[in-house]
Amino acid sequence: MTKKDLLRGLPKIDEVLKQESLVVLSEEKGDLTVTEAVRAVIAELRASILDLGEGGAEDFDASVLDIKAVAGAAEAKVLRDEELNLYPLINATGTILHTNLGRAPLCADAVENVARVSRGYSDLEYNMPKGKRGSRHDLVSDLIAELTGAEDAMVVNNNAAATMIVLASMGKGKEIVVSRGELVEIGGAFRIPDIMMQSGAYLQEVGTSNKTKASDYENAIITKEQLENYEFACMDPRGGMRFETGALMKVHKSNYDIVGFTEEASLEELVEIGKKHGLPVIFDMGNGLMLDMSAYGLNEPNIPASLATGIDVMLFSGDKLLGGPQAGIIVGKKKYIKAMKKHPLARAMRVDKMTFAALEATLMKYRDPKVALRDIPVLRMISASGDEMREKAERLADALKRVDPSLSLELVPVEDQIGGGSAPMVRLPGWAVSVKDGMKSADRTERKLRKAEVPVVARINEDRLLLCVRTIADSELETVAEAFRK
Repeated sequence: MTKKDLLRGLPKIDEVLKQESLVVLSEEKGDLTVTEAVRAVIAELRASILDLGEGGAEDFDASVLDIKAVAGAAEAKVLRDEELNLYPLINATGTILHTNLGRAPLCADAVENVARVSRGYSDLEYNMPKGKRGSRHDLVSDLIAELTGAEDAMVVNNNAAATMIVLASMGKGKEIVVSRGELVEIGGAFRIPDIMMQSGAYLQEVGTSNKTKASDYENAIITKEQLENYEFACMDPRGGMRFETGALMKVHKSNYDIVGFTEEASLEELVEIGKKHGLPVIFDMGNGLMLDMSAYGLNEPNIPASLATGIDVMLFSGDKLLGGPQAGIIVGKKKYIKAMKKHPLARAMRVDKMTFAALEATLMKYRDPKVALRDIPVLRMISASGDEMREKAERLADALKRVDPSLSLELVPVEDQIGGGSAPMVRLPGWAVSVKDGMKSADRTERKLRKAEVPVVARINEDRLLLCVRTIADSELETVAEAFRK
């Protein structure tokens, strides 16, 4: 058989499309989609034939040219091309806010509310009682104010956006005084100084990386009167231009910590300095902790307590310790929030109805802290005890044994993390199931789990595959076990 014979054996597109399986598929997926798939399969076969070397035609498997085989390949291509790139998986790493795995899982009511609101139309920007246009900014602002003690609130699409609009609204053309030890870099190499530059505000660093006193902030304040003094302007030891101070800013070190010989100014001290000089104080909290979680080893500042110090504006993420959807939430004095809502950037950074639906349902849980701890997955995972984790690990081990009795299993204590740029020094005592699958290496088993129908992302430590149960929901235990089925 020659190349020409093989090329002549390629079926015609029209003939392939007459196959019953593709006729049915065309009704479901559309004629154009199926036709393009058939054309692509035949083009690929033609290219593979033309690439055959001398004598290669004799070894070519001509059965792939059969009209039914081509139809089957086209059907498989259509289904493969329709696979979604964003799909659910099981987090067995023990890192609660795993940024690569989507951070906070939503509570059941949030998921239900997203589906309810997104199926059809909604009152996103419609004032139902008045029968006229409304503002999406009003949807959750009262609820956030109620929970936090703030005068007003605003929601944008993430905390970096919140930082940008806060600085653009309150500090454009002015200096924002920040400690050198708080010039953080968040995920994806986004740095506070870079965000500040884009906002039009000028960064005024004070203190050192390990020690910044309240007096450092106060000494850096520049008034309009001082700037008008030519001699003072020339005395800047850095030699650069200085600008009027617009605000004092504190950034919570939520994704790292500095220990040892350290000092930092408190919010109370900054508020006192701000009042003395007529300057607002901004607190970029980042992690969004609403409740006091110190009883569970999480000694992080919480939103209501931070606002109670008298700060003017505060911003934080929605999908970290708050346990909601991705969002940047800004709370504080009404005069500042009102200006942000009218800022040109507000439209570019606004969130959609699905984010509001998930956020409102999540926030509702915080009206009763006990309900929040019970229903919000992030808080439930943080507050789970070591005994609870051990019992869950035992249940997972039992499920694994039922699926494959040949597995070598061991229950091991582990230290789980919160992750997501939150509480980097906190370790939560937990339990994991160490799994050895015959002679397979931990890496090979880990790859197998990622290829399961419902992928499982596990942890490898000292060449042991660990299934950390803190981040595995009770309803997922059997699914994890099924991933090991031969």
